[in-house]
Amino acid sequence: MSKWNLPAKGGHMEKPDGIYYQNMNTKQVEERLKKNDIILIPVGSTENHGPSAPYGEDTYLDARLCELVAEKTGCTVAQPIWYGSHPYHHLGQKGTVMIPETVLADYLAYVFAGFWNTGFRKMIVVNGHGQDYVIPLAIHTFGKKWQVPGIILYTHFWNCAGSEMFTQDKGGPYETPFVHADEVEQSWCLELFPEMISMSDAIKVDKAPLLPPGHINTSSEDGSGPIKWYNAFGSCGMECICQPEGVIGDARMADARKAEAGVEKTLDYLEKLVNDILEKYPAGTLPPIDMVTQRSREEIEAVIKGPSEPGGRHLYTLAY
Repeated sequence: MSKWNLPAKGGHMEKPDGIYYQNMNTKQVEERLKKNDIILIPVGSTENHGPSAPYGEDTYLDARLCELVAEKTGCTVAQPIWYGSHPYHHLGQKGTVMIPETVLADYLAYVFAGFWNTGFRKMIVVNGHGQDYVIPLAIHTFGKKWQVPGIILYTHFWNCAGSEMFTQDKGGPYETPFVHADEVEQSWCLELFPEMISMSDAIKVDKAPLLPPGHINTSSEDGSGPIKWYNAFGSCGMECICQPEGVIGDARMADARKAEAGVEKTLDYLEKLVNDILEKYPAGTLPPIDMVTQRSREEIEAVIKGPSEPGGRHLYTLAY
């Protein structure tokens, strides 16, 4: 039996059970920070995923993963970011809520700042949506603006799962390559939140490539081409024209068993990441000030103490 108790049966977003930051009070957070000052930040989207899956699919994917990791490690999870950035070919798709990438990057940078100021100086962003070109911008915006010691890391579930996201000819469990709301993604949904999936309504919708094969990589970055899908314009048809149903691929082929190994590999990695960070930097310990910033030690030590401690200051007192 899997140590992760999969498939998952229900989430934690509304439960006061020590998973979500927003469900805790100040006393609970203060006690938590003494033991584990890592927070997982799920970043998803609200996007059309067809007749068999919810609009919040991308968000539920990363939120459920984070919940399971928090259960094992004692870290905290932030309530997810429900609205994400989208590439050009998503423009106009009915049901999809698009946030401009610069707006989302600034928003996330200030989310990071708020958690840092609270005491969660070690953050792991877990993405369940195709916005890989935005989250690194947010991280570096935070770093350049505040220049304080801390750790912010970003990963996507498909990078954690590696070859377990690939097709059978590349060592994976799937018959078709991962694109969107298809065999691969819906299999993960069945493993992580089966109660929200209606397989009787699953459909197949063809891809609409505009270039010959061998150039554009797939969603799971399986090496099918040297150009990542988000580093291209004009490589595929717009979804609102070519796939208004919200699916690209064959969701009818989804099966939770296909996702089992990939989900567990992702969870194992995230668990290791949390534990490795805490081993290197136990709760309350940060990377050396003199190695990560040239701000004065006095002002850095003041904001590390925080706004409610004697001699402490809040993060926003630092000049840009």
